[in-house]
Amino acid sequence: MSNEDILNPKQMPHEPEKATLEGKNKFVGFWFFLGGETVLFASLFGTYLALNDSTAGGPGTEELFGLELVFVMTMLLLTSSLTSVYAMYHMKNNNFSKMMVWLGVTVALGLCFLGFEIYEFYHYIHEYEFTFRSSALGSAFYTLVGFHGGHVLFGLLWIMTLMGRNAKRGLNLYNAPKFYIASLYWHFIDVVWVFIFTVVYLMGKVG
Repeated sequence: MSNEDILNPKQMPHEPEKATLEGKNKFVGFWFFLGGETVLFASLFGTYLALNDSTAGGPGTEELFGLELVFVMTMLLLTSSLTSVYAMYHMKNNNFSKMMVWLGVTVALGLCFLGFEIYEFYHYIHEYEFTFRSSALGSAFYTLVGFHGGHVLFGLLWIMTLMGRNAKRGLNLYNAPKFYIASLYWHFIDVVWVFIFTVVYLMGKVG
């Protein structure tokens, strides 16, 4: 018996992401995954804080960072988190088309964020010759911020893959947990960026 035979979208419950045992198991596995991710990012933050004064005679954080661009990037990512919430609201109301629209907006905002981050790295490298190998600060900065950027890219690919695979299938109890967990992962990425904005950029600029 196929998933389509078992799961009837017309009988969708209010919380379709938790309506099946498989969906609940996905949540358990996801929280274990996030626990490991949290420890990993905590290690990267600790390394950055230990090395942020190790400039090897190169530019320091006060000279490097400009808060205007980073503020725009922050607003883009936080707004994408809000649009993801809208998408999940429509999922819970079994409105597949509106869910896909808001997920598309989320993806667009995430791509804009990545574009600005690439520009930021390009600016540091060509304007200040601030590279991964120029100092311990450079290594710690690009590892932390670049690792987060990699997570943003992974999250975008995850959401776009779900959208592409299910565009004609619609919403059911089989794919609802997948959409919801991808949304939770996106929120996690946003929370990590808030810490990066505070610890790396704000603290780096004000000392």
